[in-house]
Amino acid sequence: MRILVTGALGKVGRATTEALVQAGHQVTASDLARPDFDRPAPGTPDYQMADLTNPGDAFALVRGHDVVIHVAAIPEPTHNPPHVVFQNNLMATFNVLEAAVRFGVKRFVNISSETVPGFFFPERPFLPDYAPVDEEHPARPQDPYALSKLFSEQLMDAAVQRSDIRAISIRPSWVQHKGNYARNLGPQVRDASVLSPNLWSYIDAYDLADAIVLAAESDLPGHEVFYIASPDNVGGRDFAEILRQYYGDQIELRDLSRVDASGISSAKAQRLLGWQPKRSWRDYLDEDGNERAED
Repeated sequence: MRILVTGALGKVGRATTEALVQAGHQVTASDLARPDFDRPAPGTPDYQMADLTNPGDAFALVRGHDVVIHVAAIPEPTHNPPHVVFQNNLMATFNVLEAAVRFGVKRFVNISSETVPGFFFPERPFLPDYAPVDEEHPARPQDPYALSKLFSEQLMDAAVQRSDIRAISIRPSWVQHKGNYARNLGPQVRDASVLSPNLWSYIDAYDLADAIVLAAESDLPGHEVFYIASPDNVGGRDFAEILRQYYGDQIELRDLSRVDASGISSAKAQRLLGWQPKRSWRDYLDEDGNERAED
């Protein structure tokens, strides 16, 4: 298929673009960086620079594609003014989706966020109702990033009502790659008391890319939302034990798929998309959270 990937130069966009090319798709990559004018390496996707908050850019970019994978966004709310985060993320999604509807794009894959329930960047902190968190958990976002992602999912709902487009929203957990496992997850591997709002969950960038490819190729009707997280928690600990130890009875513990389960469930993605993760923090870090030596 002819597939457009926005935000293609970020860690998720790069992994996704690579996975799509390997799967045999014709890919257009887009981001805000200027293109270079050297001869491209074999297999390099076409690249188009575009500011997707500009509807003209969005319409020019989307035309001619079968599938749009919308990754582009300011990825969290703490390094830009709130109005910049909200306006950029929501209007870019609106413009790209509007273009996709008008041009008859078959499938739209919207990269949402694990932050949608709201307990990641709240001004008035609160905890999840239950764990592992799944797609049925109530959404109560306070910050501009999570709000923009929740509204992006609602845009998908509206699009499938007014057109023949099919949509999937992916909520990735904290995305890791070879170069940042030790810095990001090492402290938690060494010490479970290093807490994070996602309850010790994470996802490898290439496992996430596999899920996005499946979403792009899927024939699921309507709009479906999927969490994507590794099935194990950072550190590989007994999840029920550490949840009780650090949160007491403040978070309801629900059924676990394994003793070392993640704080976010991806059971729906495994069931409906056929997604099966292949990588773990253990592939990159030893039991002390240090990088494994290269073979």
